[in-house]
Amino acid sequence: MTTETKARTGEDVSPAAEMGEALCGFLDEFKGFRAEITTRFQQQEDKMTMIERKSLTQARPQLAGQPDMHAPHRKAFDAYLRSGDDDGLRGLDLEGKALNTSVTAEGGYLVDPQTSETIRSVLNSTASIRAIANVVAVEATSFDVLVDHTELGHGWASETGSVAETDTPQIDRIAIPLHELSALPKASQRLLDDSAFDVEGWLATRIADRFSRAEAAAFVSGDGVDKPRGFLSRPAVDNDVWTWGNLGYVPTGIDADLGGPDPIVDLVYALGAEYRANATFVMNSRTAGVVRKLKDVDGRFLWSDGLAAGEPARLMGYPVLIAEDMPEIASGADAIAFGDFRAGYTVAERPDLRILRDPFSAKPHVLFYATKRVGGDVSDFKAIKLLRFAVA
Repeated sequence: MTTETKARTGEDVSPAAEMGEALCGFLDEFKGFRAEITTRFQQQEDKMTMIERKSLTQARPQLAGQPDMHAPHRKAFDAYLRSGDDDGLRGLDLEGKALNTSVTAEGGYLVDPQTSETIRSVLNSTASIRAIANVVAVEATSFDVLVDHTELGHGWASETGSVAETDTPQIDRIAIPLHELSALPKASQRLLDDSAFDVEGWLATRIADRFSRAEAAAFVSGDGVDKPRGFLSRPAVDNDVWTWGNLGYVPTGIDADLGGPDPIVDLVYALGAEYRANATFVMNSRTAGVVRKLKDVDGRFLWSDGLAAGEPARLMGYPVLIAEDMPEIASGADAIAFGDFRAGYTVAERPDLRILRDPFSAKPHVLFYATKRVGGDVSDFKAIKLLRFAVA
């Protein structure tokens, strides 16, 4: 007799067989669902590829974009530089204090904001004290720095004891007047008539070059007469007898020579601890060539170059600014400065830059008289120390 292996209709199926059938059905449904999702994703990707291809090949313009608020001023200013036509600037009505165009009291016109920012960025990036100083924008003719020389009284108070009154503060005022800095580049009228010539970029480059060189020299050694007062023009006394109003210096102990790394160490620790965290060395290239040869007692160089592009070199762990207007190593010269210049030196400037077009004084050339107002002076005499190459 043959055994029947198929279950007849109406008979019960084992739980294992029922679970197997359910699992097979779930897998079949999941495969169908996955195939459907894959097909939809492929269709969506094909649509995006088609849209991207059409956008790139046809270079379609944007349907909406951020309006250029400076475009009318830039166009009118370009016309003024090329041909002297100032009708566009006179009739221009722009919102915002920084976009005033006419300057009837002093003559000339404010430059395009983009060009002005280009010049300011070049000035900030050049090797000048400006790069590490405190730079403030003012609208007045001078900038006042208030210095409090007194310490606020303090003490430990008990529950029933009286509290003593604090001393009256002694406030010192340092006035930094703004002086006019000018540049006078010129170009031929034929060159200005060439529409391919970028007159604004050319002006920004020439003006920034003149301004940066004049400022760098004034911030170091300017006498304060019609120019900023440099920090080296301030009186300097031995740091052991330092008083406010003077810069303290540390002697190398050898006339016109460094003599080793010890004077550098003495200079660093002559500066107060509250200023050392943000301090910077300032020297010219020739002095840097002498300093970078110094080694400690273990034969290690005190000087280390920056590890990344744009990072300044370091001396004893502090950054070094190469300012070519610093004096050379000589007898009695203060060839190295060290300090927190952001606290110790303040540069005050007007944020605007004026251009006056003069087509008559240098025919057939056109002169562009560019002016700005800037001032600078020491704002904290404790924040800067000097290294004097002298016996005492």
